[in-house]
Amino acid sequence: MKTCEVYNGWKNKETWNIALWLANDENLYYRMVAYARRHNHPTYRGFIVHTELYGQHTPDGYRYDSARLDYKALTELIRESKGRMI
Repeated sequence: MKTCEVYNGWKNKETWNIALWLANDENLYYRMVAYARRHNHPTYRGFIVHTELYGQHTPDGYRYDSARLDYKALTELIRESKGRMI
């Protein structure tokens, strides 16, 4: 039987942690909003490459490019940030 690992409304703890850092770290937040505004179809993968986070990890030790991440949900987070104030 497959277990569904949902963490605070996100697919898993890794995705939740990345989303937490993107939304709450001032520098990452500004970079995310600026990236979303500059691109017609921003994606999470594009964001981590553009900001050189590919291969890096959060201060909590989660990789920004982990295969376990819900890339679709993180892309949605970035696209929703397009209209936010900075």
